[in-house]
Amino acid sequence: MDIKRIAMPLLLGGLLAAPLAAQAVEYTAIQQDKSNIAFGYKQMGVGMQGHFKKFSAQLSFDPAKPAAAKAQLDVNLASIDTGSAEANEQVADKDWFNTKQYPNARFVSSAIKPLGGNRFQVDGKLTIKGRTQPVSAVATMTPQGNAATFDGAFAIKRADFAIGEGDWKDFGTVANEIQIKFHLLARAK
Repeated sequence: MDIKRIAMPLLLGGLLAAPLAAQAVEYTAIQQDKSNIAFGYKQMGVGMQGHFKKFSAQLSFDPAKPAAAKAQLDVNLASIDTGSAEANEQVADKDWFNTKQYPNARFVSSAIKPLGGNRFQVDGKLTIKGRTQPVSAVATMTPQGNAATFDGAFAIKRADFAIGEGDWKDFGTVANEIQIKFHLLARAK
């Protein structure tokens, strides 16, 4: 028996498998100062944008086991920044987010499926103003050493969540469709 003939393939196999084992990570800690949640909509046909200043996120994501992944995002609705102090006050009011009664929006994932090329479909439930609707987003994961960014977007209908009631129900003034975009930086365990 030739030891070199047996040892060499085992050694090469071990060397090739080592980088794969080293890449097995689970992303769990969201770095909020390098993450953001933004939105876009049309008001009287003009594109408008804003973001939320305060949110928290829980994540358990191993790219090798996406079916076992979990994500939860809680957004402080009163932390909205529309670019105008007057508008920020108005959307916190009862006709819009009613932040006194419903201070947070919450997304909870129900399934995460790989789409290939570090892209994942994230399905879950979004709750705003006590109303829950299913949402689906496509997120792209970009590994960066011991961290990864998750970038994605999805659309909601504001009428589904009673956002903009009373005089604001008219979709000619503020469109029904709202685009939500997220950029999350997550660190590995």
